[in-house]
Amino acid sequence: MAVFTHSSGQHLLVDDAEIYFEVTGNPAGKPLLLLHGGMGNITDFNGIVDKFASQFKLIGIDFRGHGKSTLGTSRLTYQQYQADVEAVLAHLDIDSFSILGFSDGGNTALRLAVETPSRIKALVAVAAQSHLDVDDPVFSMLSGVTADFWKTMFPDSVAYYKENNPEPDFEALLKAVVSLWTDIEHSAYPGEAIERITAPTLLVRGDEDHLCSLECVVELRNKIKNAAFLNIPYAGHEAYKDSPILFTEAVNDFLANRLA
Repeated sequence: MAVFTHSSGQHLLVDDAEIYFEVTGNPAGKPLLLLHGGMGNITDFNGIVDKFASQFKLIGIDFRGHGKSTLGTSRLTYQQYQADVEAVLAHLDIDSFSILGFSDGGNTALRLAVETPSRIKALVAVAAQSHLDVDDPVFSMLSGVTADFWKTMFPDSVAYYKENNPEPDFEALLKAVVSLWTDIEHSAYPGEAIERITAPTLLVRGDEDHLCSLECVVELRNKIKNAAFLNIPYAGHEAYKDSPILFTEAVNDFLANRLA
């Protein structure tokens, strides 16, 4: 069974951060890049990784500060995440690829599809958004997230981070991620540039997602040419975890039809 283990990968030095990545699945398969959400790591995908392993070479990357990647001193932005991802792909000599990105990983995937359209063969963006406005209720929700709140809500995740990160500093990481979420000027959400996306795109949302509204994803669908949209009933923000069978069947069907 294919999973990300946090023991079989490598680190790549990008500026002053050590970016951790793993490759699993079919060595001869087409590359599929998996990008996790904020405060998560590549093992978050382990409930679905095996469903793609026979067809794809799977590349999982821990964002700066997350999982087994160190934080470094650069400001966390989606633009920085994109640069780190591109550095890993260059190191692996991967020129063209598909992406499955969740939340912050989905936002980064949108940026990649905007900036390097010829490289992206297919894009699956889960709970992704092109922008965040200061008058959006989600903005105030995210800006109020504290280290104590996160430790209370996700104690196992925090414990895993502290056990596995080479330079654990949970308070610094959370502060940097909250800044990324809420710094409208510098975080480099893809914005109106999403209209330049040409890759076949599947947008996925859980119908009970309190962080990514239906209106937000419908806007993406309307602005990305020929984008498909899957709204999963009874699923929340982590729709790929809440409804893994429906999700993986839909994504595999989408990728099979677009990459044939």
